[in-house]
Amino acid sequence: MNAAQYPFGKIHYFFRKADHARWQRMQSKRHILRSQLGFTDHTSSRPQACQGCIHYHGMAYGYTQEARTTLICGFHPYGWQGGQGCPDWQGALDR
Repeated sequence: MNAAQYPFGKIHYFFRKADHARWQRMQSKRHILRSQLGFTDHTSSRPQACQGCIHYHGMAYGYTQEARTTLICGFHPYGWQGGQGCPDWQGALDR
């Protein structure tokens, strides 16, 4: 298609480019809001047995608050359930 056949091609390109930039900004804002969903309370979610452990992960996965699951660590995904300290606990200086 040349300019004689389609004289408004360049202006349509600029409109599509601006529309895509607007869409990309909106998707970025939605991603930020989804990642913050469920983080309105400021209480510490780190279990007592995981205080100071280098294996602590603590990231929550899932898009809705009902489906969110916190992965505590690779050894104990839901946190240490035993009575004493975690047997896999390792501090930063213990390496």
